Amino acid sequence: MADYNVIVIGAGPAGYVAAIRCAQLGMKTACIDKWLNPEGKSSLGGTCLNVGCIPSKALLDSSHHYYFMQKHAAAHGITCKDLDIDVAAMQVRKANVVKKLTQGIGALFKKNKVTSIEGAARLVGNQEVEITAPDGSKQTLTTDNIIIATGSVPARIPVAPTDDKLIVDSTGALAFDSVPQRLGVIGAGAIGLELGSVWSRLGSQVTILEALPDFLAMADQKIATLAQRELKKQGLDIHLGASVTGATVANNEVSVSYKDNKGEQQLLVDKLIVAVGRKPNTEGLGAAELGIQINERGFIEVDEFRQTAVQGIYAVGDVIGGPMLAHKGSEEGVMVAERIAGQKSEMSYDTVPWVIYTWPEVAWVGKTETELKAAGVAYKVGQFPFAASGRAQAHGDTTGMVRIVADAETDSILGVHIFGISASELISEAVVAMEFEGSAEDLARTIHAHPTLAEAVHEAALGVDGRTIHA
Repeated sequence: MADYNVIVIGAGPAGYVAAIRCAQLGMKTACIDKWLNPEGKSSLGGTCLNVGCIPSKALLDSSHHYYFMQKHAAAHGITCKDLDIDVAAMQVRKANVVKKLTQGIGALFKKNKVTSIEGAARLVGNQEVEITAPDGSKQTLTTDNIIIATGSVPARIPVAPTDDKLIVDSTGALAFDSVPQRLGVIGAGAIGLELGSVWSRLGSQVTILEALPDFLAMADQKIATLAQRELKKQGLDIHLGASVTGATVANNEVSVSYKDNKGEQQLLVDKLIVAVGRKPNTEGLGAAELGIQINERGFIEVDEFRQTAVQGIYAVGDVIGGPMLAHKGSEEGVMVAERIAGQKSEMSYDTVPWVIYTWPEVAWVGKTETELKAAGVAYKVGQFPFAASGRAQAHGDTTGMVRIVADAETDSILGVHIFGISASELISEAVVAMEFEGSAEDLARTIHAHPTLAEAVHEAALGVDGRTIHA
């Protein structure tokens, strides 16, 4: 008899959620994780809770409060003398947020009777896992099923090797103990824009170098244009079509070389953040040796229900590719747990929401106009600016808009794209509507409270058929 019904490797959002769901379904479950916090103690939650989603949002909120007091508070009749930022205190607050949530996962494991095991896991059989504890001791456990949820790590580029001092990855950028006077960022994706925003709001002169010629190429391009314009107003100097060719450290500064349409360029900064994406974390796992297929980009290959080529071994989250989003990984973990238990669970990848937590936020779900044009799909669009929203006017931030793309014949919602305050919350209405195969007319006929930001979604839905009321 096996030691466990399920062993989950990795306690990030995909892994810990999978473990809890397995336990809820009556399976004896263990979750193995090797993450150690700066004090050398076990810290559940993976990248997201420890050095990703959560700490970055903590710093984004702190920096936004400071920026608001500097730039916008006076318009509300609020004045403050001798405004200052205490970076050390801000970092302590961030650490406390992280600590509370990571410890919370431990409490959830206890509540659901998930066995938490500290150490590095290695597959030594399709039903065996070897665990190396921090002290070097080893044990081997048997199991009926294995769920790999080892996540991802920051991608590195040879032309800008990190030194964890002046050239850092996203983890290092979350731990600065002072505000750099000049900050360079390689990559204008979600990570680069969010981290660049944090330190720009606190006073850094931020330059972002993006190799692609288009800003936020995966987003609706009208939304992307608005976002780029607003971020430029906020002080982010974004260079598109800028391919970095080298980065060297001398005299306590970083010299960055890059090429753009004007030729060879040079940038001097005090700190450089390398934010060029993430790669799957399979090092030391022993997956390939066991017969699990790994593609040329390093991702574990799985079928539609996230089972690998080896019977009884599944993989979920960042390690299998697709949208590298915590919520996508969590839902995959739930699906796999339920299928192991005999249920016929599935999940829709067409309605996975995306969010970039700049200010204002960028959020979308479904298809863009660019994608629909390429596919030859006839569509219609409704849009509504937050400038015409009473709630946005009262709030004091009217930047951005809501755009809804619907099928020209059936009126089914194909995509919703938002740039504006609380876009991360507003997008959920669109996700629900699309999950229930709703139409733009369904949203247009749904009563929205007044005054709310959500009325912008309502008005955009009305606009699909040319009957917007307030714009």
